[in-house]
Formats: sequence, C-alpha cells, structure tokens
Amino acid sequence: MAGSGSNKRSADVSVIGEDSDLLSIKPLGAGQEVGRSCHIIQYKNKTIMLDCGIHPGRHGVEALPYTDIIAEDQIDLLLISHFHLDHCGALPWFLERTSFKGRVFMTHATKAIYRWLLADYVKVSNISTDQMLYTEKDLEKSMTKIETIHFHQEKEVNGIKFWCYNAGHVLGAAMFMIEIAGVKILYTGDFSRQEDRHLMAAEIPSVKPDVLIIESTYGVHIHEKREIREKRFTSTVHDIVNRGGRCLIPVFALGRAQELLLILDEYWSNHTELHDIPIYYASSLAKKCMAVYQTYVSAMNDKIRNQIAISNPFIFKHISNLKGIDHFDDIGPCVVMASPGMMQSGLSRELFEKWCTDSKNGVVIAGYCVEGTLAKEVMSEPEEVLSMSGQKLARKLSVDYISFSAHTDYEQTSEFIRMLMPPHIILVHGEQNEMMRLKTALVREYQENPEISITVHTPRNCEEVQLYFRGEKMAKVMGSLAVEKFQDEQQLSGVLIKRGFSYHIVDPSDLSAYTNLKTSTVMQRQILPFSLPFNVLHTALTQLTPNVKQFAIQNKSALKVFDSVVIAEEDNAVVVEWTASNGDDMYADAVVTVILQIDSSSAALESESIIEKLYLADFKICSCIYIIITLIRCSC
Repeated sequence: MAGSGSNKRSADVSVIGEDSDLLSIKPLGAGQEVGRSCHIIQYKNKTIMLDCGIHPGRHGVEALPYTDIIAEDQIDLLLISHFHLDHCGALPWFLERTSFKGRVFMTHATKAIYRWLLADYVKVSNISTDQMLYTEKDLEKSMTKIETIHFHQEKEVNGIKFWCYNAGHVLGAAMFMIEIAGVKILYTGDFSRQEDRHLMAAEIPSVKPDVLIIESTYGVHIHEKREIREKRFTSTVHDIVNRGGRCLIPVFALGRAQELLLILDEYWSNHTELHDIPIYYASSLAKKCMAVYQTYVSAMNDKIRNQIAISNPFIFKHISNLKGIDHFDDIGPCVVMASPGMMQSGLSRELFEKWCTDSKNGVVIAGYCVEGTLAKEVMSEPEEVLSMSGQKLARKLSVDYISFSAHTDYEQTSEFIRMLMPPHIILVHGEQNEMMRLKTALVREYQENPEISITVHTPRNCEEVQLYFRGEKMAKVMGSLAVEKFQDEQQLSGVLIKRGFSYHIVDPSDLSAYTNLKTSTVMQRQILPFSLPFNVLHTALTQLTPNVKQFAIQNKSALKVFDSVVIAEEDNAVVVEWTASNGDDMYADAVVTVILQIDSSSAALESESIIEKLYLADFKICSCIYIIITLIRCSC
C-alpha cells in the first residue's frame, strides 16, 4: 500500500554520498504497471523525483506512489513530464501534505492545463471526503510552488543540470535530460514519435544519455497506420449513429480528445447526411482548455500553425459543449465524447450505465486502458457489468477498440533507442507481460552485435537499479593562470574552486571573477621598544638569515627580512610590518624574537660583544629560530 508519508517504513533507501560512484534509480510507481508514475534518482548526494501521479484504478492513499519509503525532505528536484493524472495527479498532495522542500518544474502549457484538469478531478471524483487526497485549496496553493521551463532551456538546481525536449503525446509534454557530475539520464515520460493532426513528433535529443528511462506501454505491439485507424474510427461511429444508436467515446478531458474532435469535425463536414446528428464534447473544462490550446499553438505542428492564420481549427462547426447530464436531451442518435477515459466515475460512467443495455448503442474505446478500470473490463465484452450502485446491468451495446493512444509502439521505441544507443535502458510504465516482451525483443536485437553493449532493466515498484559511473576528477585552469602555457611536470600554484561537480584552479586575484568570493589583505603591524643603534639590529638579523635588505623610508633606516617582513626605525622603537599569511606570520615571529632578545641585552656597549653575548647566552633560542626558518623555506 502506498503510504501518506507520515508512518515511514524502515528506511531501505540509503543516502548515496557525493564521493560514491553509485547511481540509484527506483520506481515508486509505474514499475511493471501503468499508473502513478513516480521515479527516484539518487547520485552524488543529489535526489530527483520524476513525475508524481495517481493510479486511475484505485482510490485514496491506495492510488499514491510508494513515497513512504523515501525521505521527502531530501529531494532536491521534482520534474513533471505532462498533465495526465497518472503523471501529476498526486502533485498537490505531495507539495502540501508532505515534508518536500525542493523545487518543482514543468512546461508552461503543462502548468496551465494541470490547474484545470486537477480541479475537475477533485470535483468529479466519486469517493468520500475522507478518501480525498487533497482539496481545491491545496491545488491552488501548489500552483505557487511550481516553476516553469521552456523546451531546450537549461536550468541548474543544487548542481543538477536539466533541460527538456518536446515529447509529442499531449500539448506541453516533455522529455527531461538530467546531468549530475557528467552522467546524463534521459526520462521520456509518455512520448510519441508519430506526428498527428495537431502535435509534432517527439524530438531526438542531440545529447546521448548514459541511462534511458523509457516507457514500455505497448510492448512489442505495432500501431495501425494513422490513415487506416482514422477510417476505421469514423466508419464505426457512422455505423452506430446510422442504426439509431448513441455512440459513447470515453476520453481524458485533454490530450487525445482534441485529436478525435478534429477528426470527427472534419468527417461530419464531409458527410451532409450526418449534419442533423449532434456531437457533444461533454467536459466542463472544454472552453477553458480550448483557450489554453489556442494560446500554445506554437507548441503544435506546422499544419496547425499554418491553419490558425486562416481560421482557428479548434472552433468546431459540428461539435457542441455539454456541461453535464442535466443539460442533455437524450432523444435520439448522437455522439458524446465524455471524461474520464477509464469510465471509473463521472459523466462517461453515467452515460455508459444508461446506454449499455441497448444493442443499438455503442462504445468506442480510443486509448490505452489500465488494469482494474471499467474501460479495461468492457474491452473483453462481458455479458454483465456492475453499476456504481452495485446493480448488475446487461451489456448489450457494441464495444470497439481503436487505439489513438499517443504512446510509442515497438517500431518507434526501437528506432528511438537505436538513434541514442544508451548503455543502460530502464523500462517503466508498462504492464509486466508487455514490458518483458519488449525487453526480450530489445535484447535479441543487439545480442549478436559484439560492438554494442546495452543492458535492459525492468524494475518492479520499490526495486532499485544500481549502476556505477566512475568519474574522473579534473580541474580546469582558469583566468590569468591560463594565459601562460605550462610544461609537463611544471608546478602550478592557485586556489582550487569546486562549483557543483566541476573543479577550477584560479589565481587568488581572479576569485571575484569566477566566484562570489572576494579577496582581502590583512596587514600586521607591531611597534616594539628598541633603544640600541639600528645597525646592531641589522647585524643580528644577518646572523639569522642572509636575506636582509637595507633601504630607507622617509629618510629613516629600514630593513626587509625574508622578502616579506619590513622593520622601520622610530624613536626608541622599531615598527615591524608584514602581510598576514601562514608563512609570513612565522617569519615575523622569528624577527620579533630576535628584536626582543637584543633589546633585553642592552647592558652591553659594543655591537660585536652584544652579538657574541647574544649567541653565547641565547644560542639555543637562535638555533631553534634558524631551524624553524629553514623548515619554512623548504616547505614553501
């Protein structure tokens, strides 16, 4: 059972540290099933969630992904591929009812339609209030947390780079490419490589991924050609209304519905004998969603973009909007496209129960049906079905399955893989049997080619796929350090910067150009009492190190020791100055020690006897200082 995240199971998801080479991918939903798509990627101490859907055949917490096995507050990034409920239906619950603190992204069109589609889901869900996962208020609050991304726009969150490609399937659907520490993972979500009446085909990414997470919905099936499919669809609908029946087409409010509306409106225009038979698009979202479709025409194919300049193809001549069954005069043959597509509840379920006992009527299933739903059950043409109230109804209406589902078939999936050739393929979003058939076919396709190494994984829900990617740690030399051409074995000195998973070496003076850091210099200054002649100090320091230079500051004597410590003469004192650093601080300490030792021995009169007494009395101290200085110079 999928939990709510409050009662955690014993954690079986280990934290993968930044130094680990382990990449973990785990389905929390859509693992050997269709529904509640949700996948977790962990690599280099980063966690990404892909989609957050519900299972259309289940209710309440049973419909949720298995998010109770993860720490929601550790997720850095959540990416939503498209607006269908099995990919985003749990998002308001996840954003508002769990400890998730990361960032969530989807395309502009997906966000626009997500709002209306989930509001409709909340209204039409025929379940008790205590089983509802979230309210419309939760949905509204979730909108403010969702960020948008354009196709091909690169973003970065906590060192995770990502961008997206057009996936076909439905308006705004995206395939996400994710890059962490140089490892690239492509998640297709639901995608279609066939252009239809309004959507372009999914793109082929220009970047080849190391891991491909790909849908397996149709396994090894091959779709009918689009022209044949459309002809069979229109002929079936025509036959039903011609015999005086009602034709029910259960659809999702958005997605394939728009494709079928374009087909039916064109067919009705070309058949004047059908003009008296009404077609209804039974969705409370119809007008709102059509406005979104008209806004995002640029995301559709060339045919629609060219046609919109002349007339709007989404203003239909023969299709009327039907808000609900209360507004419907059921007096003769008609065509009704009603949601939801799985007929679990809502208007499509009500109309099916009303019409199923009459053999003149018919239902046309036009998309993929998930196990456990009425639509899937009806495809087997049972003699009886169970109504929402528990009553047995005789099933006499005709049942036709004509798939307009915008998922890839075997030919499209195989071609897509062949063009990318990823070393690792992870199959998701497919019933177990279909997924295994697809795996067998893909393995067979490449097993006899020794030059190609492809591994196909088929994880169940909560089963982890572990892959290892050993990355090289290389640092680029940047800025002023890169001007000079370095020879082999030549030593380089600079500051090592880590940004995300990239390393750079720069000169300290370039830090502000390549980072948000700023450099500062701390000058150290000490004034020490010194009553002896300044040349005495010069002689003593020369005994400490030959690196003593004499010069003048404002007509007063000064010394520079170790090329870093400056000693200036003052009245009965000396001023010691140096730039703070580990090495120079130690040099300065040695110089200050000598000054203090000389001053304390001021009873002697001549410099030669001073030095002699100094080195006799303080031989051990000076020897220690000399050893320290020697060590410093060697280490530097």
